[in-house]
Amino acid sequence: MKLNRILGIAIASFVVLSVGACAGGSDWEDDFEKAKKEATEKGRPILIDFSGSDWCGWCIRLDQEVLSKSVFKKYAKKELVLFLADFPRRKKLPKKTAEQNKALAKTYGVTGFPTVLLVEPDGKLIAKTGYKEGGPKTYVKHLEELLKDYERPAPKAAKESKSRLKPKSGLKSKSRL
Repeated sequence: MKLNRILGIAIASFVVLSVGACAGGSDWEDDFEKAKKEATEKGRPILIDFSGSDWCGWCIRLDQEVLSKSVFKKYAKKELVLFLADFPRRKKLPKKTAEQNKALAKTYGVTGFPTVLLVEPDGKLIAKTGYKEGGPKTYVKHLEELLKDYERPAPKAAKESKSRLKPKSGLKSKSRL
């Protein structure tokens, strides 16, 4: 009885840690509207990873060989907004997330995994790719090549500060006589 309990806890811990490690961890957004907002604010394209994170061999390989590596993470942190559209088989996604991912796959014509898209902050397609051999440095060069002709929009502040103009010191304000 005790052994079954320990084994159950060990398996549950492994599953939680494995799913948490998918697509490189918590730097990935799973709400497309939030990803678009962040991309608009930062003036960056969105990388969408359509993945079967717990069953697709090539998706797991892309994550292990590229997306979870520091070289990719460092590049992505400066240049991209990361969005994961996951289609797991063993993990149940919230209904809203699952419906969103299904709609996005239909919108972008995704029929296989992994599919990696680069899109503008408004969702317009820039480029479509997938798994590439060679590790994170090769993949980053591949992404840079795909984005070479992309003109980034200027970042837009989330909340523009409204400052009041104050006269410079030494200037006198005009008064009515």
